[in-house]
Amino acid sequence: MYILDSLPCAPTELDRLLHWCTNMFHRVWMCFTALLAYTGVLESQSRLASAQTQPPQYLLGLGIADITGPVVETNMMGYANHAQMDTGLHMRQRSRAWIVADASSPADRIVYINADIGMGDTGIRRSVVEQLSSLYPGLYNDGNIALGSTHSHAGVGGYLENLLPQLSSLGYVHETADAIVAGTVLAVKRAHESLRPGSLAVGNTTVLDANINRSPSAYLANPAEERARYEYDQDKELTLLRFEDADGSARGFLSFFPVHGTSIYENNTLISGDNKGMAAYLYEAMVEPNAMPGNTSFVAGFAQSNVGDTSPNTEGAFCESPGKEWDGLPCEIDHSTCGNRTQDCHARGPGFRISDFESNRIIAQRQVDGARALMGVDLPKVAGPVKYVHTYLNMSFHEFQLPNGTTVQTCPPALGYGFAGGTTDGPGAFDFVQGDNSSSPRNPFWELVKGAVTPLPPAEQVECQYPKPILLNVGYAHSPYTWSPHVVDVQLLRVGNLVLLVMPGELTTMAGRRLREAVRARLVASGVMGDDAYVVVAGPANTYGHYVSTREEYAVQRYEGASTIYGQWTLDAYIDKYTDLVQYLNPGVTSAPPTDDAPEDLTVRAITLRNGVIQDRAPFGKHFGDVLEDVAAAPYRVNDTVYARFVGANPRNNLRLEETFLTVDQLVNGQWTPVRSDSHPSTRFEWLRTSTTFGTSAVNISWVIEDGTAPGTYRFTYFGDAKSLTGSIKSFEGHSSIFTIS
Repeated sequence: MYILDSLPCAPTELDRLLHWCTNMFHRVWMCFTALLAYTGVLESQSRLASAQTQPPQYLLGLGIADITGPVVETNMMGYANHAQMDTGLHMRQRSRAWIVADASSPADRIVYINADIGMGDTGIRRSVVEQLSSLYPGLYNDGNIALGSTHSHAGVGGYLENLLPQLSSLGYVHETADAIVAGTVLAVKRAHESLRPGSLAVGNTTVLDANINRSPSAYLANPAEERARYEYDQDKELTLLRFEDADGSARGFLSFFPVHGTSIYENNTLISGDNKGMAAYLYEAMVEPNAMPGNTSFVAGFAQSNVGDTSPNTEGAFCESPGKEWDGLPCEIDHSTCGNRTQDCHARGPGFRISDFESNRIIAQRQVDGARALMGVDLPKVAGPVKYVHTYLNMSFHEFQLPNGTTVQTCPPALGYGFAGGTTDGPGAFDFVQGDNSSSPRNPFWELVKGAVTPLPPAEQVECQYPKPILLNVGYAHSPYTWSPHVVDVQLLRVGNLVLLVMPGELTTMAGRRLREAVRARLVASGVMGDDAYVVVAGPANTYGHYVSTREEYAVQRYEGASTIYGQWTLDAYIDKYTDLVQYLNPGVTSAPPTDDAPEDLTVRAITLRNGVIQDRAPFGKHFGDVLEDVAAAPYRVNDTVYARFVGANPRNNLRLEETFLTVDQLVNGQWTPVRSDSHPSTRFEWLRTSTTFGTSAVNISWVIEDGTAPGTYRFTYFGDAKSLTGSIKSFEGHSSIFTIS
């Protein structure tokens, strides 16, 4: 005001001056803001260009391969039922492998393998490590390879190196183990050969109606204030690690979700990957619908987590006791019995009114839907070092301190009476039940038998395993070789802000929560990671150390507690060891942790009582591959089943890894083109012995025609291999008549 009052100007001139100044100020301000905006654009473009030219932090590789062992005349793995001998194939078992390497230091890498098998095994892992370290010296070793499992209970058995799981399979089955090793090494080899720059992203989502807690009364034994922190009595979170190319396109993923591989029951005799293997097939087929199973470039991983007390049979457990008053009622809650016996108590999947294969598909699809939801949104990027740490831990009388300073110890392995009671997914036999740890006298027959099967437990073992009443004292059984593992693999894998707790056993829901939280708290408190840390339980992997329950659940002695073989302090021992190993995930730490001795290689002493294939013969007047019962002449439609029977030979003669026992061929432009294989869930390959004396057999091939199948002309092809009395094996093919789909 003072300046304006002093100016020698008339009022009109002053108005013009004010107007000119105002416009000038406006013009200057507009220029200034435009300059700021332009500078911001330049900076943004500069940052974008910098991000586009920034070298990716990781090298990523993904691979898949066939690991299917003998699909006939071999005990199946999971239910430990000697009567469950496989008779054919529903879907092939596969190993899928993911490699993450630091692009700036490629020797810093990890390998996670997710195999369609019941559980990881020390012997299988040892062979895989030996072959990979020989193929790629200095890159793959005992510390950075994790052998995880889908925990399918529908796979081929006999591959675990300890004696106890071999009892139902008549010893060690070399064909099974060799197939798993060969296929797993091939999967990692393919992943290695596909290594290229890329990025990772991680996130989780809630998946409902895909699992329940099969031991709810044991879960309720955990402290009420602890249970109050969680909405469900089993984890519902699916965590997913997305693998992306440098341009952001997805190459695959590795996800973790806890649900038992028991959708397909123990009355099944067809080899399958259960719900995890089915989920992988469904997702890969969705991405590459024209590729044959196992031949996709996109690799979908559905791995296990704290699976111990989970079940895919979401309808619950009911009594199947025709003529009894409790028939159709829910099983008794504490012991899962019907009329005080376990045999009639069976869990039901969501498709039980149709079949367990339909339940399997539904549970698989729910996991697929969860993974697809995460793959369809932006997820936080993973950034940071690639680290791993591995050690061996002898769990027999392993002493350690609890956080309160009390010294406790784990025990040599032992299984309780509740173990023989089975679960609602697979009930036990005789008069064993879950949840019974009373001191009342037991069936005197079993008291005699248990001392004949395994050594009677000495006083220190009884005290150590308390309150578990010991049925099988496997920790003291070493003839003809060790019955159960004493030494387990303890391993952590780190990729940026994600840590995998690779577990040698099946943690229950609450056990997994306690371990995850303890490790995450140590990661953050020690400064190894920030608040964005993801911690995931991955297992059962590497060694099968049976179950890991909380102390409270152990006291109840349902199946999971009775199968916690190292005693009531098992979980606390793992928490102590895994949290102690956190420091080795710090990039600045290059030293290795102390370790116990590696377990003995038992495969060199393995015993097998299985008979080999002697010979195959065709019936008089027939040849291998001839049609015994042909397809129908009338046109087929969607949902119809096409069926044919052929003169067969024993599939054990040739496992046909990376191949198939059958194809459904379509006539396209005058050429037969395979459109289905024995890995499609719509096909079945079944073998049956027609005469043991004459060595004759038959093969049934069936196909349920799916929605979307193209009308046209089709046929079946059967691929077989026959063994002569001299031991030579000759391949052959058989074809059905043509059939049409309208």
